[in-house]
Amino acid sequence: MALATGIGSMPGTDFAESLRIVLDTVGDLPYVPELPARGVHAGMIGRTLALLDGLEADLQPDGWRVGVGEGGDVRRARSLLAQDLDTAEELAQEHEGPIKIQITGPLTLAATVERPRGDKMLADHGARREISESLAEGLRTHVADVRRRFPRADLVVQVDEPAITAVLTGGIPTASGWSRHRSVHPPEADALLRNVVDAITAPGARPVVHSCAPDVPVELLAGAGFTAISFDLGLLRPDDIWAETFESGVDLWFGVVPSTSPVGSAEASQKALVGRVEAFFSRFGFGEEVYADRLVVTPTCGLAAASPSWAKQALAVAAGVAAR
Repeated sequence: MALATGIGSMPGTDFAESLRIVLDTVGDLPYVPELPARGVHAGMIGRTLALLDGLEADLQPDGWRVGVGEGGDVRRARSLLAQDLDTAEELAQEHEGPIKIQITGPLTLAATVERPRGDKMLADHGARREISESLAEGLRTHVADVRRRFPRADLVVQVDEPAITAVLTGGIPTASGWSRHRSVHPPEADALLRNVVDAITAPGARPVVHSCAPDVPVELLAGAGFTAISFDLGLLRPDDIWAETFESGVDLWFGVVPSTSPVGSAEASQKALVGRVEAFFSRFGFGEEVYADRLVVTPTCGLAAASPSWAKQALAVAAGVAAR
């Protein structure tokens, strides 16, 4: 049976209400939502920096920076994460089946977070390795904590890598804005991702990767050990590598539901969205009996920018598409 879920973020500031919506609409594969409207400490970067082990972060005028001592913002991020997990445990601790949490991946972290003296960690090979290892170590503790809170659930950890294509192709600007950081070559990217994948799989959780960027590096992500790839179907070029990856056992999570309210209802009609998914698989000769049990339907990206009404409707549409 196909399932539906969300990417991670939701609008508003009421975590308990957002989680109730998630449980009511995509309850077969619910997720612990992120609410970035509460501030930078609640966004995907701040939430992940709260997990780092051995690296302290602080918020500077130019953004998050590591190696400058623990600041109030990262303490706030840790506190909010703990509070959210307490609430999730209260509302969903009896859940059986998969349940998803999200973290920011090491490549996107390196492209976003600054070193102690400025500029992105992406600029230095040692810094890239350090943040990957710190994330992996902190993630082991985090995964163990979440598994303890949901003892009947199968934990899925989604690694968000929206910047991965830009990192691999040298598309991240330097601090001056006049040039760009050198590209990270696939072997190094593989090693950085594997650190995180191993930290997820060691305690028995399932690693899934999400990127809403174009030209998702399918072969790299599958080779790093991810068991599913979540993507925006509208940005996809249906190359044979997708079919080969699917045949190798990596599941595909289709981002097809608009993440903000569409102009016309036809854009989000379940029949049209089902047709897009079917057309993708038909191109490669896969019948429904092959993919139905390995398919997850999602919005194209996070729902933080959506209206509260559309966020709820988008998840309901995703569930409807999965059911059809």
